[in-house]
Amino acid sequence: MSESVPLKTPAPLFRLLLVLSATTGMVDAASILGMDKVFTANMTGNVVFLAFATTGAPGFHPLHYIVALGAFMAGAVIAGRLWRGDSAPRLNHWLVRAAVIESCLLFLAGLLGIAGDRAGLALASMLPVAIALTAGAMGFRNAVIRQLKVPDLTTTVLTLTITGIASDSRLASGTASNLAARLGAVAAIFAGAAVGALLFQWFGLAPTLLATGAVVLVATMVFVRHPQMAELQRK
Repeated sequence: MSESVPLKTPAPLFRLLLVLSATTGMVDAASILGMDKVFTANMTGNVVFLAFATTGAPGFHPLHYIVALGAFMAGAVIAGRLWRGDSAPRLNHWLVRAAVIESCLLFLAGLLGIAGDRAGLALASMLPVAIALTAGAMGFRNAVIRQLKVPDLTTTVLTLTITGIASDSRLASGTASNLAARLGAVAAIFAGAAVGALLFQWFGLAPTLLATGAVVLVATMVFVRHPQMAELQRK
């Protein structure tokens, strides 16, 4: 039986996952700074914030967290169905399709913001739709990356990665295995969040989402053209 990813992750796939990790930071910057403190890439925070909102804590709006959680799950469901229903054997073909879908959702969220500004609509009136589109894109991404089963490069979550850095370190009598990948994932999301925060401060929410979608699409198109990527098969 062929495997979707060999034991040693090919360099172009590793680099693509690092870039996608950086876009997670960009999305989080856009959503937290511009979407009423909503996480659209990571759902743990939304569950906690939803709990705050249900207790009446000021500054937390339950609808936004419910929308984010629901859209994220919907995106993951769609990705799962497409993965299982797609007979294309090549992983690079699937990654391109997934990048197009994710980018389109991010582009739609960004264009919605631009259209709202031109129409003079308040951001609050468009926020649930922008949250749904962005969270749906990230739910779709999470389901896609989950199928690759590349350790320490989920592109969205760092808790287990940081735990691995510490628990497998020399200080913990470990072998410091996979340290480069783990540090790379942390650095990528940090850098992406910093870039996203700057883009948001300089240009606003819509351009940040548009830029993120463009990075996802261009990076995928570039890295899947590598000869090593053509050899990978979907499981």
